[in-house]
Amino acid sequence: MITVLSLLGVLLGVGVLILVLSVMEGFERELRDKVVGFNAHVTVTNYGVLRDWREVEELVKRQPGVAAVSPFMTGPVLVRVNNQISTPFIRGVDTDTISGVIPIEQAMRGGTLTLTPDSVVVGADWAMRYHARVGDKIVVISPRNITSLMDSSSAATPERYLPSEFTISGIFSTGFFEYDSNVMLIRLAEGQRLYNLGGGVHGLLVRTQDPMKAFELKDELNARMAPPLTALTWMDQNARLFGAVAVERRMMAFILFFIIIVAALGLCSTLITVTVQKRREIGLMKALGASDGQIVSVFTLYGLIIGVLGSALGVGFGCLVLAYRNEFSWWLSDTFQVDVFPPEIYHFAQIPATVDGWMVCWIALSGVLLSTAAALLPAFAALRVDPALALHSE
Repeated sequence: MITVLSLLGVLLGVGVLILVLSVMEGFERELRDKVVGFNAHVTVTNYGVLRDWREVEELVKRQPGVAAVSPFMTGPVLVRVNNQISTPFIRGVDTDTISGVIPIEQAMRGGTLTLTPDSVVVGADWAMRYHARVGDKIVVISPRNITSLMDSSSAATPERYLPSEFTISGIFSTGFFEYDSNVMLIRLAEGQRLYNLGGGVHGLLVRTQDPMKAFELKDELNARMAPPLTALTWMDQNARLFGAVAVERRMMAFILFFIIIVAALGLCSTLITVTVQKRREIGLMKALGASDGQIVSVFTLYGLIIGVLGSALGVGFGCLVLAYRNEFSWWLSDTFQVDVFPPEIYHFAQIPATVDGWMVCWIALSGVLLSTAAALLPAFAALRVDPALALHSE
């Protein structure tokens, strides 16, 4: 019975650690794919209005590994829809080049991506929150226009301050809440008009042939461009988000690793109990000529066997639960009304998971090493048994 409990402790520790870290790895990968899917791999900006953006565009296009470049503008606006007010971000894009940088067509869930001077494409979460549908009209007011209107010295014409009316021509769903609830797409010319940019833009969106080489392109561009022009990768722009996920994964690994440590301590206490109970047998073995190495090997072999069996069964248990993770989640939801992975929060239809072979090997190896190490303390305690005292009562 004691052996079974020790084996079960190692099994659960290894299995749960594999399960949680695989889900966290899958979550991070899915999140990264969604962020990269709607974001440019590299963004070139001067944190203001970029007037000579065509010269910068030519410079960027000449860099090796660049697949496409598209100008953009972005900024917060006031939007009135169905007698409600919201404050999303307007992103003005060049309809001729944006498809080469951001494959937004794949995320369309209603209407079309065709942008005309009076049309706008909105996110699915924003549309659901404000009960907006394709064909509805919205009124957009730019905060910069309001600021200019309040400036009595402005010589701008009144036409510039009139609210703009747009018709929702499409609805997209990237699966990433930050975008689906807070971003609207319009033509670049309309965005420039709303923000009084003239012919300027806020930056350039760049797509590389390999997203992982965006960091190399960033360094090359920053070496060639004069400040305040700066190149930022998709990771730089989402550093806090991915940093939080990475910290959470490390903390989960650190906390759950203690399950294996507790199992190892349980094995250690079990073997210490065995040492006390088998004191006479240990004394008899030493009296018959058993060496210290033979005594130690008896205990370490026991710990090794528990570690190997427990880790092997734990790997099987973890992989089995991963294979049926979604079915198990649905069963919990239907039976106990416990939503393990709410789609309205995480925006994933299913629980993501990525099994890393090296991670599984390291976890299994840790289970074996800790179980074997836990047997060393009882083994050294057995070495201190005096044969004469142990056999004194015989």
